[in-house]
Amino acid sequence: MNLTEDRRPAGRLLPAGHPPIPAEKVGVLLVNLGTPDGTGYGPMWRYLREFLSDPRVIELPRLVWYPILYGLVLTTRPRKSGANYAKIWNREKDESPLRTITRDQAERLAAAFAAEPGIAVEWGMRYGSPSIRTAVDSLYARGCRRIVFFPLYPQYSATTTATAHDKLFRALMAMRDQPAIRSVPPYYDDPLYIDALARSIERAVAAMDFEPEVVLASYHGIPKAYFQKGDPYHCHCLKTTRLLRERLGWSDGKLMTTFQSRFGAQEWLQPYTDKTVEKLARDGVKRIAVVNPGFSADCIETLEEIAVEAREIFRHAGGEKFAHIPCLNAADDSMAMIEALVRRELQGWA
Repeated sequence: MNLTEDRRPAGRLLPAGHPPIPAEKVGVLLVNLGTPDGTGYGPMWRYLREFLSDPRVIELPRLVWYPILYGLVLTTRPRKSGANYAKIWNREKDESPLRTITRDQAERLAAAFAAEPGIAVEWGMRYGSPSIRTAVDSLYARGCRRIVFFPLYPQYSATTTATAHDKLFRALMAMRDQPAIRSVPPYYDDPLYIDALARSIERAVAAMDFEPEVVLASYHGIPKAYFQKGDPYHCHCLKTTRLLRERLGWSDGKLMTTFQSRFGAQEWLQPYTDKTVEKLARDGVKRIAVVNPGFSADCIETLEEIAVEAREIFRHAGGEKFAHIPCLNAADDSMAMIEALVRRELQGWA
């Protein structure tokens, strides 16, 4: 048998005429929640159908949930959600801020590894596009037979981290030659994350024209029943706030934990952000700020629900000064943290 060397660093031999095999690399896949492709009814309907059909997100039997989803939710919510997205849409690139920022994070991470040709970086979304499957296929085509999977959710929840893994594993199920996978664990209490958050808050407060009396750490909520079934998300959020409070040297009353974005009639984790904002104003608090430690990138829930809706609630109830502190996004501190967490998982692989 005539053998020729392939292009892998190990210099393995292949039969003559064998198609070339790309040099093996290690892939890094950044993943966030997802985004519609547009603000119109059609794109919003497709996005919401995929999102709200996920049994990790809505834990109701399909016979109960689907008539509600298709009979009520998907006939009314796309227009309302589309109008909210339109308020924060990136007009220049014709995409949501979440897509813009996640791409920026991936590009900056790729630049950090530019001197290391054995590392390839991609990004994808759990819902919408680019999909996790597309990202995995791209990494595989570039020679990645090992992939570090990084769900950009600091606090673990079955509704976010677990469903991202579900989507990844479904993509792998369709592959004959599956890459090896490592997943970056939740980093809600990692000193790098806490320090990056603290520095971003300190800079934001220093740049304000007022001193907030209270800062709310507002996290995306989940139904209380999910927590009671064992989801650790609530505990992770409380620990993040506690560590952040200690790092900043603030009191319990200065930095408070709240939960936003509830959906449906069931009880969700409390205290609710909107109700807390209103109560603070009615109790005489005039100056507040809100930070979103559970979001790695600004999105509809931060830019519209907090920066717009919560601000209006606060001022309508008698508050005077309101500030939304941006998420970590692709800022230098954020990227240094992301790179460090990735390098930690790359040990022994690259």
